[in-house]
Amino acid sequence: MPSIAISSSIPKSAEKQMKEEKKSKKISKSETKEKKRKASEVIEYDDEVESGTSSEVVEPVDLKEKSKKKKKAKLSSDGEEELVKEENPNALSNFRISEKLREKLKEKGIESLFPIQAMTFDTILDGSDLVGRARTGQGKTLAFVLPILESLTNGPAKASRKTGNGRPPSVLVLLPTRELASQVLSDFEIYGGALGLTSCCLYGGAPYHAQEYKLRRGVDIVVGTPGRVKDHIERENIDFSSLKFRVLDEADEMLRMGFVEDVELILGKVEDASKVQTLLFSATLPEWVKNISKRFLKPNKKTVDLVVNEKMKASTSVRHIVIPCSSSARAQLIPDVIRCYSSGGRTIIFTETKDSASQLAGLLPGARALHGDIQQAQREVTISGFRNGKFMTLVATNVAARGLDINDVQLIIQCEPPRDVEAYIHRSGRTGRAGNTGVAVMLCDPRRSSVSKIEKESGVKFEHVTAPQPSDIAKAAGAEAADTITQISDSVIPVFKSAAEELLNTSGLSPVDLLSKALAKAAGYTEIKSRSLLSSLENHVTLLLEAGRPIYTPSYAFGVLRRFLPEDKVESLKGLALTADGKGAVFDVAAEDLDTFLTGQENAANVSLEVVKSLPRLQEREQSRGGRFGGGGGRGGGSNGRFSGGRGGGRGGGFSGQRNGRPSGSFGGRGRGGGSRW
Repeated sequence: MPSIAISSSIPKSAEKQMKEEKKSKKISKSETKEKKRKASEVIEYDDEVESGTSSEVVEPVDLKEKSKKKKKAKLSSDGEEELVKEENPNALSNFRISEKLREKLKEKGIESLFPIQAMTFDTILDGSDLVGRARTGQGKTLAFVLPILESLTNGPAKASRKTGNGRPPSVLVLLPTRELASQVLSDFEIYGGALGLTSCCLYGGAPYHAQEYKLRRGVDIVVGTPGRVKDHIERENIDFSSLKFRVLDEADEMLRMGFVEDVELILGKVEDASKVQTLLFSATLPEWVKNISKRFLKPNKKTVDLVVNEKMKASTSVRHIVIPCSSSARAQLIPDVIRCYSSGGRTIIFTETKDSASQLAGLLPGARALHGDIQQAQREVTISGFRNGKFMTLVATNVAARGLDINDVQLIIQCEPPRDVEAYIHRSGRTGRAGNTGVAVMLCDPRRSSVSKIEKESGVKFEHVTAPQPSDIAKAAGAEAADTITQISDSVIPVFKSAAEELLNTSGLSPVDLLSKALAKAAGYTEIKSRSLLSSLENHVTLLLEAGRPIYTPSYAFGVLRRFLPEDKVESLKGLALTADGKGAVFDVAAEDLDTFLTGQENAANVSLEVVKSLPRLQEREQSRGGRFGGGGGRGGGSNGRFSGGRGGGRGGGFSGQRNGRPSGSFGGRGRGGGSRW
């Protein structure tokens, strides 16, 4: 059979071009592999991470680019170019995760690891000590839970792990709060349970005997707070002879809460630290945390840092809002903030005191309080109910700032600026978690709060907005009512149809107007109230006073007003504050007194008094170190003796200090003239 010669019909120039393209693609493919290799090597050995001089602190890679499903070109069989999606580099299949654990993760809706989990998984599984630093809500817990579980069941720690009744623990995890300990225990129970591992939680406020029983029966993982773990050590209930992992989570909060001695004692109880892998996680690295990492982690420890020297330390998936509000208007304002910003989701409200939390929870329909005076059993019931949606609003003190890990919290409200920036970061970090977005609203008295300090130290850029106005609230309420109406069964239409037709024929209103009134009634709105821009008080209006010359003190502003207004009206105004430009002053008046103020100015020369459409920038007052809320000491209190605290100085004087902008101690905290602070 004669041979058949096949000749190419492709011109030489085209053939050369195809060869060049093929060569280019090979180079591109090689470059892609090199980039992947470099991206995976994000964790380097670090001898002096804490000194600030080491160049080996791991800079975060471009996480957005890394997590994208990139596209590449490929020639199909007919020579046409088609697009093929590459696999997500953080997909579960790319890590040494056993089938059982992978199935449990997918059951929980997890298809790929978060950046900090992906960056630390291999390092922990391969046995290195680790310092991990990340902003709140980035998945720190599973970053150590997953590789520890794999190491115990399929990795380096499997061979020497003790089994059977009475076995000593292989893992110890220390956390600063009971709530956070319970959350971490839950993850170990869910994922460790799928691998046949058992866990227990040790914290104060719970009976000893149940915890002792679990320890004596034998567990693989112990999660606890420093105080209770120390107690069990002293009772000789815990044996660390077979420990494989010790984890210190939220280390900076351990320092703040005064657990320094307890933590050092517990870590020092491990006799042969060379056989134990130590993991330390912290949002910040204060001096004590640096010392702990030097003393208890191996010299060749590795560090992963997703914060580095970034200015923005608060979550970037959260919208940060500041609303001016006096303490007396909070109870009125908060329900409206929830209605306008929560999108129907869960809300956590933070207060500074336990009494404030209990009182506010009692004023909000369906809300529950969470603070240190509540028994642990009830706290667990409360958290469970909030998590399961039995109620949608939780009012808490700082006890919940780090301990709650609920992914679908939509709104955070802080009743006043916290005492330190880290508190703001961790509170606002309760929303916008696990890839979700959220809103953090901070209420503040613009006369006394230094919001710029929080902005500067946290990198947050606040949106300064006024309180939800009646039209905003009505719009949100109308949307809720409309949704409710559309869900009503059509079976009711025949019953009410004749009444609806009669109403249309006799009311003299259009169908749209009638429906608007029906929506208002369904939403509980029968009238629209005004609200001030300065203090957010209902039925009040904010006015701006200018006198043709600078206004340097509140007393001068009051003197100007007394020229053309009756004394009782001057006494009735609220919250006088000076503008930042020094040219004017703003204050609130009752809506019913507005005409008296506006017409009265006609009797004074060079005086301008007008209703403000937007709140001007006001002078900020730095809070004094002498009192928790700016009180300072002595008769004057506060930073401006004469006007800030009155006789209510001392420990807490000056929380409200000026009543209506004048010297007063009636809201001044714990001093002689001090009243209650909510």
